[in-house]
Amino acid sequence: MSKTKSYGKFIRFLWRSFFVAVLGVFGIFGAASLGLLGTMPDFRQLENPKTNLATQIISADDTVLGKFYFNDNRTPISFAEIPKEMIEALIATEDERFYHHSGIDFRGTARALFYLGKKGGASTITQQLARQLFTGVRSRNTFEAIAQKIKEWVIAIRLERRYTKNEIITMYLNIYDFNYNADGLRSASSIYFSKKPSELDLSESAMLIGMLKNSSLYNPLRRPELVRSRRNIVYQQMLRNNIITEKERDSLAALPIKLDFNPQSHREGIATYFRAYLQRFMRDWIANNPKEDGTFYNLYLDGLSIYTTIDSRLQTYAEEAVAAHMPNLQKEFFRQNAPEFNKTAPFLDVDKNEVESIINQAKRRSERWRKMKAQGYDDEAILASFEIPTQMEVFAWQGDVDTVMTPTDSIRYYKHFLRAGMMSMEPQTGHVKAWVGGINYRHFQFDHVMQGKRQIGSTFKPFVYASAIDQLKVSPCDSLPDGFYCVEPAKFGAHDAWCPKNSGDRYIGKRTLKNALANSVNTISARLIDKIGTRPVVNLVRNLGVSSHIPNVPAIALGSADLSVYEMVGAYASFANKGIYVKPVLVTRIEDKNGTLIYQASPETKDVLSEESAYVTIKMLEGVTEAGSGVRLRHRGADKTNPIFRDIVTGYPYEFENPIAGKTGTTQNQSDGWFIGMVPNLATGVWVGGEDRSIHFETIAYGQGATMALPIWANYMKYCYADSTLVISKDAFVAPEYVSIPLDCDSLSVVRQQKSFFEDEDLSELGF
Repeated sequence: MSKTKSYGKFIRFLWRSFFVAVLGVFGIFGAASLGLLGTMPDFRQLENPKTNLATQIISADDTVLGKFYFNDNRTPISFAEIPKEMIEALIATEDERFYHHSGIDFRGTARALFYLGKKGGASTITQQLARQLFTGVRSRNTFEAIAQKIKEWVIAIRLERRYTKNEIITMYLNIYDFNYNADGLRSASSIYFSKKPSELDLSESAMLIGMLKNSSLYNPLRRPELVRSRRNIVYQQMLRNNIITEKERDSLAALPIKLDFNPQSHREGIATYFRAYLQRFMRDWIANNPKEDGTFYNLYLDGLSIYTTIDSRLQTYAEEAVAAHMPNLQKEFFRQNAPEFNKTAPFLDVDKNEVESIINQAKRRSERWRKMKAQGYDDEAILASFEIPTQMEVFAWQGDVDTVMTPTDSIRYYKHFLRAGMMSMEPQTGHVKAWVGGINYRHFQFDHVMQGKRQIGSTFKPFVYASAIDQLKVSPCDSLPDGFYCVEPAKFGAHDAWCPKNSGDRYIGKRTLKNALANSVNTISARLIDKIGTRPVVNLVRNLGVSSHIPNVPAIALGSADLSVYEMVGAYASFANKGIYVKPVLVTRIEDKNGTLIYQASPETKDVLSEESAYVTIKMLEGVTEAGSGVRLRHRGADKTNPIFRDIVTGYPYEFENPIAGKTGTTQNQSDGWFIGMVPNLATGVWVGGEDRSIHFETIAYGQGATMALPIWANYMKYCYADSTLVISKDAFVAPEYVSIPLDCDSLSVVRQQKSFFEDEDLSELGF
């Protein structure tokens, strides 16, 4: 055979091979397109790729407080929010020719085949997006892996036809899982660096781009040096592509990995108790607000944006105020309830049988009991499990502690911890600015703002005084006898007379009403409610937003009812809002994932008191902090030597000089300590107590509201006033244009101050 014929056959062989290869490639692509290599997404899926989006909780000052999600903590960002340096790092590291191919980098593919992947893979950013969206984790079966790769090529080409390059980059960074619930760039920048994506510097951007290779392997918490090495490879690729200089590469490579790790979960972060309440609020809202097609929103998947009234700054200060005071108070509680002092600690005034009953009730309310009951265990087996020593992590103010104890002992241990509830709102709008439901949501999930209802003690008395002011036009300067007094049972359908005593059985003759409220004088509150009746007081409190049961008995004058912090703050705020009740607002609006408004809050208001009556009540409450039970808010040098307050209250005295209207409250046996304080544009209530009423301080020195709750309010306000970005008022409460009720007691005649407005009452038996 001649050389010419042999050469011709060779050429024909090459052409045949080429056409076979081309046909093979087209055949494979065609087979993939037809779904012969597995299910392919249709055009609708390509146009709207399904990704689960977390619901964002956004504060009034535009901070993300947290998110609701199942597995994907993902909130999308726009291309404009991605730092330019991050985009450059991404392209230089993952796909140098990204802007020059149509989904497949043939040069990179040829290189990968020739070197068998030793000099890098061939997956473009678009192919990686296709894998994330549609094909999933690479199979270990060779044939399946090849089929997946071909499908990725086909999908990548289709994606390139439907989206711009910038949209593809955005989708890719939005969908990638960076570990620790950091789904997508927004979550990753927040969790690893506590920043928005647009705030990331080059070092932070390069670390995240380096993690794209394998976020489980390149884990900055577990393998910081490996992550640093990978980050430096990103710098090298940026140098190779003339994005940075060699000098910049060297200086950047010398930097350590610096994290500001902020894990995001439902039990961690800021405003945890508020978020738990909001979850219940949203479930109710969703159940009653279907979409146009009749389906319902999914709180965890549909990417809603919930705009709340919470201010992240005020929320932070509220949580810090609780954290500043409670460990010191707890330290004293532990000291007083040491085994040598209290054999039934942390319980007082109960015997061993009652203690056992309390512990058994706690067992039946526990998560352990609920789960074992659901699994079919009988009561005897469940109770036995509470006596088995178990490895557990328990709460301590110094930090969680790993230990071994029986679940029964853990219940008793947790009973020792005092709890707290705090809420702050703007009286004029009803916007709730801070919500602290407890001392640590991870370990104590019961919410003492909304769920907890405790006896309110003397914080109820202003409602009695306000009723008297509104109905009888009494003045703070009017005086009443401060002596032993009984309310006749016939007036209220009772069997026995009600004869309250003053704290310490102290009676000093006559007091002005302002002085009586300032010092929480029980006998004068009893006289007032005897004069005006219980029904007007109950009606007033109902109109001020209180929905809890209030018994129609005169003892409510001393705070026998159980109310929540939420109810009390809403009611008190009406005094600062000229007698107008505004229902507390927590959510201002809700938007869907496209930014479409689907809910807008509308205020609910009610005129309850005249502006004059509300203002007079405020002036009386100012007396509490000027010369009454809340006076420690002011500078009183003599009190600095008091060891009780010096030991447990950081920075006492607080030396506030601006007008403050407030009221302390202490309940029977010191079981509950309250303080509600107001300035013109902020009303805040605080409760502190044990989980059970039998958990309390033995004496009133520590157990009163002025010691347990007031310091939290004071610390909170000091933090607020120190923040120049906030506008918390230090001004006087605005007076009505005309006030007919006398307020300046110093200018009144002696006769008026000494005269009782109970003209028809025979007080001779009291010695007056």
